[in-house]
Amino acid sequence: MTTASKETPRERYRAQLRAEIKERAWEQIAVAGAPGLSLNAIAKQMGMSGPALYRYFAGRDELITELIRDAYRSLAGTIRTAATSGADPAGLGRALRVWALADPQRYFLVYGTPVPGYHAPDDITAIASEIMDALLDAVQPAAGSAPPAAEAARLESHLAEHREWAGDHPASPAALRRALHFWTRLHGILSLELAGHFTGMGFDPAELYENELRHLTR
Repeated sequence: MTTASKETPRERYRAQLRAEIKERAWEQIAVAGAPGLSLNAIAKQMGMSGPALYRYFAGRDELITELIRDAYRSLAGTIRTAATSGADPAGLGRALRVWALADPQRYFLVYGTPVPGYHAPDDITAIASEIMDALLDAVQPAAGSAPPAAEAARLESHLAEHREWAGDHPASPAALRRALHFWTRLHGILSLELAGHFTGMGFDPAELYENELRHLTR
């Protein structure tokens, strides 16, 4: 018997209401950003009272947490699928861009400006670490690789002593450096593109992104 078939009508109704509330929240975020999220406004749109809606989400932070959790799960699933399909680091980078372009507001909720007064729970950090783990796996240097240049070696030495962000992953200092370069440089381009800063400049952001991937993987 499936989990869905075990649900009572009340549980199914509650799940449907929570899903609709989240849809309305995304609509609000698309217009006013996450700081403008209002449960009372969502309740009014849905023909509910504020207290009635609070039976489904205890407050703004719980709703934001659910949205962020969904976004990270979606991205982690996208990256995991690409990685298990044999994608190289460039392939992971392309998967990230496709995911981001599909829903810019979802991207900005997790990688944009932090929501004032909001603190994510630990489980969200764990989901986010799955994405970094996949990248760290992909950028491990091949055996016998040439030693890094002096500038790269300096950063690797620093990262060898400051690797808390990598969790328990046994990545080498070289992999830590490469993963950070991927993470910061690709998100830099994506953030500018999705925020519209390339509009009117007359070039294709996809070409810039691909050029960055070539630099990162050569």
